[in-house]
Amino acid sequence: MLLTPGPTPVPEFVRKAMADVTIHHRTEEFEAIFKNTRELLIELYNMPEVVMLASSGTGAMEACVTNLTHKKALTINSGKFGERFGKICAAFGIDYTEIKNEWDTPVSVEAVVNAVKSDSSIDAIFIQICESAGGLRHPVEQIAAEVKKINKDIMIIADGITAIGVEKIDTTNLDAIITGSQKALMLPPGLAIIGFSNEAVSKIELKPKGYYFNLATEIKKQRTNTTAWTAATTLIIGLGAILEKIKADGFDNLYKQTALRANATREALKAIGFDIYPKSPADAMTTVYTEQSSAIRKILKNKYNVDIAGGQDHLAGKIFRINHMGLVEDYEASWAVNAVELALDDLGIRTFDGTANRVFASNMFKGN
Repeated sequence: MLLTPGPTPVPEFVRKAMADVTIHHRTEEFEAIFKNTRELLIELYNMPEVVMLASSGTGAMEACVTNLTHKKALTINSGKFGERFGKICAAFGIDYTEIKNEWDTPVSVEAVVNAVKSDSSIDAIFIQICESAGGLRHPVEQIAAEVKKINKDIMIIADGITAIGVEKIDTTNLDAIITGSQKALMLPPGLAIIGFSNEAVSKIELKPKGYYFNLATEIKKQRTNTTAWTAATTLIIGLGAILEKIKADGFDNLYKQTALRANATREALKAIGFDIYPKSPADAMTTVYTEQSSAIRKILKNKYNVDIAGGQDHLAGKIFRINHMGLVEDYEASWAVNAVELALDDLGIRTFDGTANRVFASNMFKGN
């Protein structure tokens, strides 16, 4: 049972869709598939423009940094992926300033507002919606609203790689949102997607940058239902299939069930003695802090067939993360929390009595 916060399992109906005969990307047949998928993405994002890139999410991050920063960037670093925005700026010699917090601490609205007010050269802000290194949720929408009051021309670029398809995001003041195929969209890695505001498109077209990651070129091409370079045909076919399924079930229903499952998992783990790691947890995953992380994960994988993620860098061996993104069944999350409780018994830390499952079930039932 794969319950890591990416890659997520690929559903059987998506695998079947991608297993059909290969088609050429410069054909009317593929253009029709591309058009349908693009329209579904625009509906999912609730943004006027969207592009698909044959790359990982990091490629989309790079594209946004190079195409949407004309003067100076402000990057928000509360984890491995917020840190990455700064590294991309440094790699391209783009001037930037950084607000850095611990990996369990979301940035404050006040800190971002003060940074913008004190430096008029900032024209782009880069932030995670969910910082998956620690599983925290930044107050992105509130930050964007306050920044736009100061200067509406500042671009707000949000890494939604572990947020799109997880929760309903207020895109009112956001200019670009990034996601990747291997997260809530439940595809193999290799496809990145960016949603844009009209203002972001205008800024991109004003001063296009790059070659492969030239977003002006991609926007122009994808509006005609093709891509500038070779399209990730198989992944786009799979994406169309998963989006059709999510839409048929209802986007809001997916968000509701994901939130319920995340809350039930957190309450279940708290009930057996764990502390939730981030101060503001995201619904994409449950992250707990424990010195027994490595031992618990080893038992879960080898004895109970549950594969969850650990921590990175200074959090290696100190946290574990259970995924809630995608079409996760309630029984799978229930199995996972039960397995964690059994692992504690195996380690002699806590006698198993079924508390985790009872608390999980009671919280899921309340929501329904």
